[in-house]
Amino acid sequence: MKVMRKEFNITGSCNPQWHYMVNTEKRFKAVEALIDKGKYFTINRARQYGKTTMLQTIRRRLSDKYLIIKTSFEGIGDESFKGQETFVKSFVRLMLDEVSRESVEAKAIWQDEGIKDFETLSQTITRFCQSYDKPVALLIDEVDKSSDNDTFIGFIGMLRNMYLLREDNGLDSTFLSVVLAGVYDIKNIKLKFRPDAEKKYNSPWNIATDFNVDMTFHPEEIAQMLNDYEEDEHTGMDIGAVSEEIYKYTTGYPFLVSKLCKVIDEELGKDWTIRGVQTATKQTILEKNTLFTSLTKNLENYPKLKQFIFAISVNGEEVTYDVNNPVMDFATMFSIIRYDARRKVRIHNIIFEEVLNNYFIAEQTINDLGKLRIQVNYVRNGRLDMELVITRFAELMQEEYRESTVPFLEREGRLLFLTFLKPIINGTGFYYVEPQTRDNRRMDLVVTYGSEEFIIELKIWRGEKYEEQGRDQLASYLMTRGASEGYLVTFDFSKKREVTEPRWIENKGKRIFEVTI
Repeated sequence: MKVMRKEFNITGSCNPQWHYMVNTEKRFKAVEALIDKGKYFTINRARQYGKTTMLQTIRRRLSDKYLIIKTSFEGIGDESFKGQETFVKSFVRLMLDEVSRESVEAKAIWQDEGIKDFETLSQTITRFCQSYDKPVALLIDEVDKSSDNDTFIGFIGMLRNMYLLREDNGLDSTFLSVVLAGVYDIKNIKLKFRPDAEKKYNSPWNIATDFNVDMTFHPEEIAQMLNDYEEDEHTGMDIGAVSEEIYKYTTGYPFLVSKLCKVIDEELGKDWTIRGVQTATKQTILEKNTLFTSLTKNLENYPKLKQFIFAISVNGEEVTYDVNNPVMDFATMFSIIRYDARRKVRIHNIIFEEVLNNYFIAEQTINDLGKLRIQVNYVRNGRLDMELVITRFAELMQEEYRESTVPFLEREGRLLFLTFLKPIINGTGFYYVEPQTRDNRRMDLVVTYGSEEFIIELKIWRGEKYEEQGRDQLASYLMTRGASEGYLVTFDFSKKREVTEPRWIENKGKRIFEVTI
């Protein structure tokens, strides 16, 4: 029998027999420990973060020890959530599908036509768990579909009551462990959906243990996956360098890691080089997929979230993470942001950074700026003339926005530059904001075009002293990247602002092209 070639998977759950996978043993052991202790918990992570794969791993690896009932609320229809009776009937059908391979007695318990509400469902669960010779664990995927529904809230409230009876006096038999999987933290669903103050802090899932398992892929784990691939394909890649480069653009977001690998393997002729990773990144950013659609849709649905992400992504504001801030909590739950060792908020990864910037750019209507921009050829002999790009941008800002208010320019200045830049490099280059240098006074933009890399610092004028510091900071940053030249764009919003002619200066052994707008 011919063995099927493994591939990098970006749809559905992953299976180690068919797919190249990161070793999930450490994560699985942490989840297994929770189940062994009889914990109820929710694997709440953003879309395409490996939730379903973890449920499949639980079922595959723990079936000898427990009866694993795995089901999903996806696709059962809205009618099922309109009341207790319809929900219970749907749930019973799901259970019958799962126990059909078990004993006749187990199947007969769920064929009882008297199971019509939560009370009789609770009794049936008790009979089932008492009759089975192994502890029973219930796994439910895609719970987000129903998490804003009163019937579903009643269902998990029933599971909670059975759990409490078991814990308090052992009088009830129920599932050893219940694992829900979805984006939202089910413990906080009332905070999001329920208006009445009395109930909103009394979550029906407050029995759940916090799920603190790190599911991101780290460089050494990506390297292990690529090592497995290399044993099959023998490409001669520098596994360590490629792994670090993939992590650089994805920060270990599982779908994005697999996506870049899949593009390189199947679409870029196995170009397992730094350049190949960059090309795969650029290609991925330009694609329309469900992850990016979900990312921007969340901004549309939650205006405060949109405002917060704009401040970080476009304006480069430095924000300290506050666990009690509901907007930050939402952004973390969707994996739009993360925070570093200093608890400073960052966009989760470089790919998200550009997708979000492209989203905000698309909203920006600067027709005159766009018409004037296309009259100039910024690419000569295949090379991007960044000096010309910045010079022309400064001219257009002076021509088109000299009468604009200071608050508008301070809020929109960086976005205007990104909007101006994007069509020039679109299709050949891309850019990202360097998170280590970002604060509310400056942000360093790294632009790649062909084989060249351009470092641009965008900053707001805070006085001559800070201007000197800006030059020094840019020179130091250029040194860390091994670059000899950089670009400094200063937005001067003071009443006495003076527009200076673009010029090259020398600073700490580096050439800096400087312009004040």
